[in-house]
Amino acid sequence: MRRHTMKSFISIACAIFIAGYAVAGDSPQTATTPQFDRLKSLVGNWEGKTDDGKPVNVSYKLVSSGSALMETLNSYEHVDAMITMYHLNGTKLMMTHYCSAGNQPRMRAEKSSAGGNEIVFKFIDATNLASPKDMHMSKLVVRFKDKNHFTQVWTMSKDGKEAETSTFEYVRVVD
Repeated sequence: MRRHTMKSFISIACAIFIAGYAVAGDSPQTATTPQFDRLKSLVGNWEGKTDDGKPVNVSYKLVSSGSALMETLNSYEHVDAMITMYHLNGTKLMMTHYCSAGNQPRMRAEKSSAGGNEIVFKFIDATNLASPKDMHMSKLVVRFKDKNHFTQVWTMSKDGKEAETSTFEYVRVVD
């Protein structure tokens, strides 16, 4: 009789667990912050121009149950797209840029400025970077103009100093 009671208890516990899992759904709750929500508003396709007038386009897609935002950047000078992944580390907004230079700078967002219409990411470290003095992306500023326009200003560093910036102006592609 005791063995039968234990089997019944296990069966009931399993049934409760399965029912709870079905009610909760199969995707976990995804943490967010105002900065991350602002970036998530970019989901979709965008066309733009570089500061010297050359075409560029970018798309944004939520991935990994909404815990990461994937940016795919296509430009006139790069055969393959560059990917940037944005995600939270606790409450800190982070990004990793998979650069055409073959390195992967990681940056962390500072506090928002300009009334929440600007997010500034600054370099933390990078993989595949032989020396911090080697050429790498070191800063990204994202400026939100309105729901259909935004700007990116990418800063590249070399020899421990800012070497050049590239500005991209984007307009949302309406399907």
